[in-house]
Amino acid sequence: MRRRRSGEGSNGRSALPPIRRVLETCLYARDLEAARRFYVDLLGLEVHAERSGAFLFLRLEAAMLLLFDPEATARQSVPPAHGAAGPGHVCFAVPEAALDAWRARLEAAGAAIEHEQVWPGGGRSLYLRDPAGNSVELASPRIWGLPE
Repeated sequence: MRRRRSGEGSNGRSALPPIRRVLETCLYARDLEAARRFYVDLLGLEVHAERSGAFLFLRLEAAMLLLFDPEATARQSVPPAHGAAGPGHVCFAVPEAALDAWRARLEAAGAAIEHEQVWPGGGRSLYLRDPAGNSVELASPRIWGLPE
């Protein structure tokens, strides 16, 4: 049996601090003004930074949602170019007790609820589309067994 060296984890690799959470995620939208109206005006997210025709960065407590124009992002070199084909998906945590109020707000603003899901393990989700066609989910963290 091999002995562990000081600073070595149980898997034989150097012990590193664990990855704790998703810091940022991104979606792509050609019309960033329409995305701004949806995410800021309708959903109430806070603008952190923006550059017309390039990006819109939104803050959610301890995480960021980055919205990029896919054509601008594909041409950049720093940070490295990135992108995706087809609609993306993002899920925002909402207390389950608030989902009905969110449904009413979204419907009053003319946003169509695409689907409502009641999950077998508990919790539920509302699905709708942003102006770029991305799937946006509002869900209770209970769908993953997480506290609200």
